[in-house]
Amino acid sequence: MEFDDPTHMLQVCTERLGEKAGRQFAAMARRGFRLDPPSGDAPATGRCRLGGLALLEPGNPWPELGGFPLSLHAVLDTDALAPWLGDELPTRPGLLNFFYLDPDVPYEEYQKLDMSGPEVCRVIPADPARAVETAAPEPARSYPAIPVHAAQVIMLPDCWDVENDDVEFDTDQHWGATSLILNEMSGLDANTANSHCAFGWPDTSYASSVTDRDVDGPAIHLLQLAEDGKLGWGWGDAGTMYFMIPAKAFTAGNFSKVEPVMRCC
Repeated sequence: MEFDDPTHMLQVCTERLGEKAGRQFAAMARRGFRLDPPSGDAPATGRCRLGGLALLEPGNPWPELGGFPLSLHAVLDTDALAPWLGDELPTRPGLLNFFYLDPDVPYEEYQKLDMSGPEVCRVIPADPARAVETAAPEPARSYPAIPVHAAQVIMLPDCWDVENDDVEFDTDQHWGATSLILNEMSGLDANTANSHCAFGWPDTSYASSVTDRDVDGPAIHLLQLAEDGKLGWGWGDAGTMYFMIPAKAFTAGNFSKVEPVMRCC
């Protein structure tokens, strides 16, 4: 759920969920971005882009798995995003390169790859002052470079990412917090699963959560990549790829803990 104004967001939450539950739900909001095509009044944000060349520091090896190089899917310029994220970005990693295993090889060879582990993705930070454009080695797949405008939004979790302890609800009317949000916030839970987004909450319109929780709280959503015909990538049947990181690792700036989660119809 996306809002432009936190005051309006709180008003909607309390009107639909009641004063206490509404404030509890509104307190779960996170700041994030829609990654839109640039326009005259919405220029490209820093060095943020989809596809293109990686921006790596000299000497930083291209990531690979089992002898296959991963493919560069996106770069986020966190220095350009930091003013909006504020305290929600505890460390300044500079540039973040998002890689995923997607080699340009025959299907017979591709189907032998183990795509089940977290090693199929990698997020590599780089110092903007030292980063240089680096081309993908074969047989990594290369995508066209598309700059993006990071449109600032305030995001609430979808119903699938809300747990019973998050908000108070009437157990006679709802079987859980998921039911409460699904029913009472109906019409606001717009499907953005076909959009590219960064930070905030992921769109989980596939009726299942992608936000694991541990003792440190819900995982942090870094990037959501939808199927994109212009770029030439897809995730299963009209699917979406999410890059998630445990809260503790994010606070420490340990991006080696990022894991991919894919959902499709």
